[in-house]
Formats: sequence, C-alpha cells, structure tokens
Amino acid sequence: MSNKSVWPEKTRELHSNHFDSTIWNDYKFRDDDIIIATYAKTGTTWVQQIISQLIFKGQDGLPVADMSPWLDLRVPPKEVKLPEVEAQTHRRFIKTHLPVDALVFSPKVKYIYVARDGRDVVWSLYNHHITANELWYEALNETPGLVGPPIGKPVESIVQYYHDWLDKDGYPFWSFWENIRTWWEIRNLPNLMFLHFANLKENMPGEIRRVAAFLDIEIDEAKWGDILQHCSFDYMKANATPSVPLGGAFWDGGAEQFIYKGINGRWRDLLNETEISKYEELAITELGDECSHWLATGQTL
Repeated sequence: MSNKSVWPEKTRELHSNHFDSTIWNDYKFRDDDIIIATYAKTGTTWVQQIISQLIFKGQDGLPVADMSPWLDLRVPPKEVKLPEVEAQTHRRFIKTHLPVDALVFSPKVKYIYVARDGRDVVWSLYNHHITANELWYEALNETPGLVGPPIGKPVESIVQYYHDWLDKDGYPFWSFWENIRTWWEIRNLPNLMFLHFANLKENMPGEIRRVAAFLDIEIDEAKWGDILQHCSFDYMKANATPSVPLGGAFWDGGAEQFIYKGINGRWRDLLNETEISKYEELAITELGDECSHWLATGQTL
C-alpha cells in the first residue's frame, strides 16, 4: 500500500434500531480480511455469495449468512457476535452498511463497495420491509440497547414509500446519500474496489474475475463453471436459506422473499417523469455529476 494514502479515521458512532457501530472499535482485523460495504439492497448478498465461491472454490451449500455476518447490526449484541467472528478460521468476509466515518478503517485489509441506483434500492427495500414479520420487528425494536425510535410498519403505497425515502434521506432506514458520498470520497485508495449492481447483471463472469484479481485469489478454472452456477440468481433463489440471516425467518415467504427479483427498473412502471426527475436532481445535488452518473449507470464520465 502506498505511504502517500490518507486513511480514513472514525469520527462518530451510529446507533439506531439497526446499527451499533461501536462493535468495530473492538474488532480485531486480520491482514487478509475482506470487508463488503454497501447500502442495503444493493447486491450485498450476491457479492457475499461471489466471494464465498472464490474462497471456497465453487463449493456447494455454503452457509454464507453465518460465514459473513453483518457486523454492525445490533442483533445479536457484540458480546455474542465478536467471539463467533474471532473463532472463524477461513478467510473472513464481513458485511457492513456503515458510512466510512462511522467505521474503523484498516489500511491492511481489502474493501469492496457495492452500489445500485437508488430507485432500484427503494423498490427492493420496500419488498424487504413489507414482507418482514413480527419476529423482525421484535428483534429490532425490543432487543435491549435500542437507541432512537423503533422501526414501524411501512406505508401501503410504494410510490409514497419512495417519496418518504427521498424526502427524509433513507427513511425509515438510514441515510443513502452519506453512505454513497463517504465511500466515493475515498474511491482511489489502493485497498478499495467499487462494484455496481448493473455491471454484475451485465457481465457477471467479468466482474467475478475482477473481484478475484483484487482479492489476490487464483481461480481454479476446473471449478469456474461451478462458481458461475452458484452465483447465478436462479441458484441463489432456489438455495436461499443458507445465504439469508436466520434462514429467512424474519420474512413472510422465507429466504426466497429476501432474494426477491434481482432486476432493475421496476420503478419505471409506477413513477411519472416528475417523480423520476426528483431523484435525479437530488442525486446530482447530493453527490455531484461524476458520482451520480456512476450510481445511475455503473459507468464513469
């Protein structure tokens, strides 16, 4: 790594019905750790699957949700989660949804940031929320240590959900814009790679090879077909239980609801031009031309 790099420093803690960022203060990094950073519903589970397949060379039936925990989710508490992560003997690949300034950042490990057009995020997030059952609400709202308001039931209209999410920056979850912005600001660091959902959809084999090169993982070509099959949407949907937290127990319809459709552009059927422009104008205001263009297309200007 270059000595000229300016490494991010943690400047705050984030607490909510989902977050406890303090866990990173006690996390013991290993030099070969992989951190998958995303906003919710951007392709996180897909990238966890990809990395598991690269590490374990196309092995079938991996318990990816257990292998790759969401570290800063406050459930279960860090007193439970940290010993479990410390006990892992394989190359670790950990998930976070935090912005950079609430994260302890290590110059030695590899980070992969995954993003997706915010309108597609909302459509996936709405399905995630509308199908959540009472166990989900109980875990988030009643587990001791809640800071801030509990999460409530979603509105019935997905279009209203979209407006609320835009008007209140990520409501009822967390800020979308600051998540993207803080990672984009450090995009040139040598241990950080950016992935876009649209590029994974368009050229999954090429993107998987790019990930492998970044992680210094040599692909066993004899296992390449297995890797591609196990990273396909159809396979992940049919074998969702090992990839989803608690096997999907928090959602009506189980793990298959968590891995829902895996497609982009569903918002085009329901949003009018004014509503579409609302997002696009806000993205430019919040992120600037270069970042907002990449977020919408996966391509740089």
